[in-house]
Formats: sequence, structure tokens, C-alpha cells
Amino acid sequence: MNDQIAKDAAVAASEDCGCAPTRDERDSFWKLKVSRRGAFGLGVIGVAALAAFGVGSGASVAYAASYPSWDDVQRAKNDEAAKAAEVTRIEGLIQSLTQKVAETQAAAEVASNEFYDAQQAFFAAITTADELQARADEQTGIADASARKAGQVASQIYRNGGDDTSLKLLFAGSADTADDLLSRLGTMDKFLEYNQSVYDTAVAARNTAQSLTDQAEVARDERDRLQQVAEQKMVVAQQAADAAQAALDEQAANLETMQAQLAALKDTTTQTVAGYEAGVAARAAEEKARREAEAAAAAAGGGGGNPGTGGWVRPHGGARSSSYGPRTPICGSQGCSSSFHYGADLANGCGSPIYAANSGTVDYAGGNGNYGNYIRIQHGGGVSTGYAHIKPGGIAVRNGQWVDSGQVIAYAGDTGRSFGCHLHFEVYINGRYTNPVSFMEDRGIYV
Repeated sequence: MNDQIAKDAAVAASEDCGCAPTRDERDSFWKLKVSRRGAFGLGVIGVAALAAFGVGSGASVAYAASYPSWDDVQRAKNDEAAKAAEVTRIEGLIQSLTQKVAETQAAAEVASNEFYDAQQAFFAAITTADELQARADEQTGIADASARKAGQVASQIYRNGGDDTSLKLLFAGSADTADDLLSRLGTMDKFLEYNQSVYDTAVAARNTAQSLTDQAEVARDERDRLQQVAEQKMVVAQQAADAAQAALDEQAANLETMQAQLAALKDTTTQTVAGYEAGVAARAAEEKARREAEAAAAAAGGGGGNPGTGGWVRPHGGARSSSYGPRTPICGSQGCSSSFHYGADLANGCGSPIYAANSGTVDYAGGNGNYGNYIRIQHGGGVSTGYAHIKPGGIAVRNGQWVDSGQVIAYAGDTGRSFGCHLHFEVYINGRYTNPVSFMEDRGIYV
């Protein structure tokens, strides 16, 4: 039901910009999304996605189904041999959890960088194809203009019946002197030479235009191929990010408890196991309350300002610190920024909320190379939006999740190649970048 609502709402938005694809294209594009894996233990965390990065299931599989209970700890505490065995077991589990987190995070970083590189190669291919086509169109214009000019000259010469009539007109009323006659003949020669030059320019421009058109067609094929590569890399990166998150979730669910259990086993004071258990439970309750409060705030939304047309809202507060288009690269300890800016930067301070620019389905939520933590939302009708440089742990949505327009989806940071906390906001039409400033302005939103 939500998918259909998203399609209908976003189709109207895309038709406003005159960029809507056909129904078949729209349906095909809508189906291109990554389904989220459900919550899973360390023994089943994205084996297919991680295999390419050399991350196996590891020792944690053997332990995943048998985390110690507090009853186990209490029983072991009363027997020295059992206590020593339980200490060894828990230390092994802690080491396994830590190792799995490190492995999956490393794999996610590799996949993230490959996704970014593939996406940027696709963007560069768009530019190449567009520039070649623009040059071809320019040469076609020159050829057309030159051909029209040559035709006008020829018409002027021959409009009265060809060479004989033209010569009669030339000699009619001519001066009596031979010098005058030679001057008129010279003028005609120059006239004809000029027309030949115009014609030659037209032919050369037409040939150049055809060559550039052929090159542009090849470049478009390469662009489309690279788009497919980028989408495939995104799928792998999402799987790796999900695996890393699953490992973190597994660690968060068990590490503190096991550390407290280990402390209880090693404790020689009169402190009871029940006391350790109560402390863990209290902190878990606090964490649960905090997460629920954040989830409620995200669900409540609030938008980034007054809504525009078609459900669009401003994705972030603050001023625009960098616009779309060519720019002078900025360099720092993290390297240099690109010479072309595919998005618009909005700066409202570290940790400030980022909103979904319109309703849709999240089809990526994870790392993306120099973009840092990144979210992409499909709004339907071939329109999608991207949100980059999200703070560590600041992604508030998951892949496959439906979000409403104006819902909090993340919090601003400076991850990736960033030079201060801000939101890097992009808009895509059928996956290809477009100017987000003008796109949003056409919908009554000023970014």
C-alpha cells in the first residue's frame, strides 16, 4: 500500500519537472530496491556479501546460541573449577564479539569506498556524455547556419535564371572601360569563392557533428553501464553495512552483560550476582528509553521549513554554504574536495536534524566513501534524493523503511571528506544527478 502511495505522490512531483519516465520505466525503476535483511545473529550475518571481503562466520557462531545466563554465573561462582571454565568461556565470547565487529566494519568500509568510486565514475560519465552531445549540437547548429547562408548566396546569384542571366545583370550598365569590367569580374570571383568557403564550413561542421554524435552515443552506453555497476556496488555496500550493524547490535545486546558477569565471577567481595544484574538492567532500561525518545522524535518529524508543492520540504535548516556546479577545490587534512559539486550544502550545526525531502522508501542507509554516512530515498517516478556527511551513529532509518515527508531521518555531521558539520543534499532523476537548488525552487522550496 505504501509503495503505491509513494508512486502516486512522486509521479505528480516528477511530472511537475517534465522529467517523468514512461509507466513501464517508472515501474521498472521502482522495483530497483534492496530488501532489508531481518535482525539476525552473528552466525548468519550476510555471508554472501562478506565473502568477497574475506570475512567468514568466525568463532562467534559456536557461541551465538549459548550466551551465559545470570543463573549460570551464580552456579559457577560457587565452584572454583566451574568458575574458571565460565571465565574462559565469557572471555572468548567477548573477544569473538569484538573481532566480529572489527571484521564487519572493515568489510563495510571497503564496500562503502567501492560504492562511492562507482557512483562518482557514473556521475563523471554523465558529464562526458552531456558535453559530447552539447558539442555535437553546437556543430550541427554551425552546419545548419552555414548551409542556409550558402543557399542564400546561391539563390542571389541564380535566382534570375542561371549563369547567363546573372552575367547579363553583371554587364548591364557597365562602365566603358576595361578596368571597370575586370573589377566587376573580380568581385564575382570573390563572391563565388566566399560562397564555396561557406559551403566547405557547412560540410566540415556537419562531419564534426556526426563524429561527436557517434562519440556521445558510445559515451551514453558507457554511462548506462556504469550506472548499473554503481547500483550493484550499492547493493553490496548495503549488505556489508547491514552485517556491520548486526554485529554492533549483537555486541550491544550482550557485551555489557558479559562484562558484568565476568566481573561478578572475578569479584572476591561480598557483592552479589543480583547486584551486578540489577545494574545492567537499569542501564538497559535507560538506553531503551533514550532510543524510544529518539524514535518518537524522528517519527514526529517537523520538516525543514514551510512545505512546498507536491509534499516537498526543506531537508535541513541553516544557510546554504555551497551551491551546485563547478567550484574551486578545498583542501585539508582529509584531502581535497571535488572540482564539481553535485549537491547543495546546508549548514545548521553538528547534530541538527535532517528531514526527508519527500515521502518515499529508503533504499540505502550506510557508508558511502567520501560522502561518509549516507542515505538515499526513492520517491517514485524516477526521483530520488541523497543525504551525506551524517554524523557517526546519526542514521535514524533503515534500508527498506518507508518515511514520510519531513520525518527526521538523520543528524548532521562531518563524516567522509567534509570540512565541518553540514548536510550535502543531492537530487537524482532516474539515478542521474541534477541541480537540487533549481529542482527544489521549482517546487517552492529554497535551499
